[in-house]
Amino acid sequence: MFDFEYQPFSSRRAPVFGNKGMVATAQPLAAQAGLDILKKGGNAIDAAIATAACLTVVEPTSNGIGSDAFALIWTKGKLHGLNASGVAPESISIDAIKRRGYNSMPAHGFEPVMVPGAPSAWAACSAKFGRLPLTEVLKPAIEYARKGYPLSAGLAKYWNISYKKFKASFHNKMFEPWFRTFAPDGRAPKAGELWRSPDHARTLECIAETGAEAFYKGELAEKIDKFSRENGGFIRKSDLENYHPDWVDPVSINYRGYDVWELPPNGQGIVALIALNILKKLNYPDQNLIETYHKQIEALKLAFSDGKKYITDPRDMHDEVSALLADEYALARSKRIGSDALEPLPGTLPKGGTVYLAAADGEGNMVSYIQSNYMGFGSGLVVPGTGIALQNRGHTFSLNPDDANALAPGKKTYHTIIPGFLTRDGEAVGPFGVMGGFMQPQGHLQVLTNTIDFHLHPQAALDAPRWQWMSGKTILVEPTFPNPIAQALARRGHDIRVATDSGSFGRGQIIWRNNQTGVLVGGTESRADGVVAAW
Repeated sequence: MFDFEYQPFSSRRAPVFGNKGMVATAQPLAAQAGLDILKKGGNAIDAAIATAACLTVVEPTSNGIGSDAFALIWTKGKLHGLNASGVAPESISIDAIKRRGYNSMPAHGFEPVMVPGAPSAWAACSAKFGRLPLTEVLKPAIEYARKGYPLSAGLAKYWNISYKKFKASFHNKMFEPWFRTFAPDGRAPKAGELWRSPDHARTLECIAETGAEAFYKGELAEKIDKFSRENGGFIRKSDLENYHPDWVDPVSINYRGYDVWELPPNGQGIVALIALNILKKLNYPDQNLIETYHKQIEALKLAFSDGKKYITDPRDMHDEVSALLADEYALARSKRIGSDALEPLPGTLPKGGTVYLAAADGEGNMVSYIQSNYMGFGSGLVVPGTGIALQNRGHTFSLNPDDANALAPGKKTYHTIIPGFLTRDGEAVGPFGVMGGFMQPQGHLQVLTNTIDFHLHPQAALDAPRWQWMSGKTILVEPTFPNPIAQALARRGHDIRVATDSGSFGRGQIIWRNNQTGVLVGGTESRADGVVAAW
């Protein structure tokens, strides 16, 4: 993966090299925490857990202790998948939500709160693959929570945006713990100011000491239950007690000699795989950027329309995944793509607010990990005295009982967060990911084609200007997107709109490994406060 040749765009910074270990994420303090764990004798799995836990403290605008999580872990020549997304409470139903006056799932409050999965992911990954005890691995996060840390400029910006939104909209007393936790001085903390949360520290210590049992069966579960009952919520201690993360088999397609791996539904990773499968059926010159962008956009639109129709809880999907990834289906879908922009519609199958991190060590272990509240701070709810910000993943459920992703008790919803992994000839190339809601499979598609088709090094693959399909024929492009290409796409019928900033185009991380030398090369998101910590 070091044959970096054609560079159609200049990169904003150089890639980072190392050989003993590497951690890439959007917050420097979290990346350094993961690297410190590697230097203490931990492996890549320990480093990933330490980084993930740290991110709940140093980037609470995107994730928290009450988040969901997914992971792809390469160890001893095999790729393992973990689905730690939560389920809907047993007492919830479409009728119950509609009786409260909603025609669609709300974004905030207790209605969209599902069982959080992140603490279970830390415990499960540690127990199965970790080398150091969880009490040691979570120490950096606990220390930052207890002693505080200075906010970076990017973090302060998004923190303040959320504060202003919540201040204007949240007047119910159940939102007061959020303001006490995240705006203790009556405002959002500013760049360079210290923020600390003793509640976070105590909760993380409790999770570390009990292997997350306290979160699902003990005192933290009881506090979640009490808060929910007091405010008309659906989640109960029994929902937490009955929850467990699932080890699953990753799914893949081969794209130009590389195997691209994603987790199966309920995540939207197969959207990226469907699009890549369609693309490889199309012929276009590697350096014809207008044709390349057009066909990438069209393939992605078709893949997304399929994903939105079919993706839901895997227990409610039967043969859809294999059908969606079949070569015959990809060929049929590719024939819909012509020279002009199309209106995307799902195909007919044969019957039958997020943080991402990548970690690697000198032994060959590699981790692709992602966790999220969804929509920034999530539901807007913080369990009193705990620092636990509850996710709002239930917002993606449909209230139409005929939809595949219709709300139901104990069900997993369509999930936006997806980790990715690349292999070639049975050997690991490495983890990659681009966080950011429905931008994620679009980001996966773009960084992979930048890497495989255009031979960009990891940093250049991330830095290249991005586009984002919004709906119909509408495409949002970054301010740095080349204007001649944007105009050419518009002539083909795409409704091109230029964004005022790059905030909605995702934040990615990549680590590739040279299996002959063991050298690691990493790239991080220049649109955020990203860093690659290497050893």
